[in-house]
Amino acid sequence: MSSAAPAPRVIAVVGPTAAGKSDLGVFLAKELGGEVVNADSMQLYRGMDIGTAKLTPEERAGVPHHLLDIWDVTEAASVAEYQRLARTEIDRLLAEGRWPVLVGGSGLYVRGAVDKMEFPGTDPEVRARLEAELERHGSGALHTRLAAADPEAATAILSSNGRRIVRALEVIEITGKPFTANLPGHDSVYDTVQIGVDVERPELDERITTRVDRMWAAGLVDEVRALETEGLREGRTASRALGYQQVLAALAGECTEDEARAETVRATKRFARRQDSWFRRDPRVHWLSGAVAHRTELPARAMALVERPVTA
Repeated sequence: MSSAAPAPRVIAVVGPTAAGKSDLGVFLAKELGGEVVNADSMQLYRGMDIGTAKLTPEERAGVPHHLLDIWDVTEAASVAEYQRLARTEIDRLLAEGRWPVLVGGSGLYVRGAVDKMEFPGTDPEVRARLEAELERHGSGALHTRLAAADPEAATAILSSNGRRIVRALEVIEITGKPFTANLPGHDSVYDTVQIGVDVERPELDERITTRVDRMWAAGLVDEVRALETEGLREGRTASRALGYQQVLAALAGECTEDEARAETVRATKRFARRQDSWFRRDPRVHWLSGAVAHRTELPARAMALVERPVTA
């Protein structure tokens, strides 16, 4: 029997926020001699560290991390641009014989990185009209319209994320099909192992509450205040990030800091449910328990999945 090391494959560690994806990604990269490629849309932004739970350099344990801190907070996020950047990193690592470990809970970004996915074009007139409606009526009204036209897309997109709602409605109008109908089938462009970190809802909710409390204690309000001077409030994507949106409202006098923290907890719990729903629809994801009771078993079970021979 050959003892040769298996050829590198792409590993995607996915699941809801606070499930423990980042630590598992670091473990797998260290074990396999790989490198982490970020797939969290908000960790792409420079300076958004505390509120996105970005691993510190120490927590990265010497493992190179890519696609962190690459955009200014004023830049609008683009899945198509992320796809280009992520595939450049993945292709480079595979060419070097290293394992790319994609880590993050942004479902469209993960799909964009590893799946056959092309993006419909844009229509400036349609886009301008929808953006004018967003300005007049707010993201909630447009999200309600999206929910009627494409319930699956409305589940995946936060009701506060006006830019993504506008894009989804634009694609629906241009193509005459639901936004999610433009998503590809489950066809990967790479040999990919997808590992979902599963935590039961009561435990996950508790972790989210604890995480938000730690973010506040670590200085999230000061981080947002500093980023505000760099244009965060004008950033069409970054300003809608969980925690940042709520702190910006507090800094504007629209609510108290305690109210902002409580709303961050509520909004993050809702978002985690959306993330879980998104990844559950992908039959390729192998779910492993990330619960405290199984935490010591998770790394070994993940490694067993990765080392399993390719059968399909």
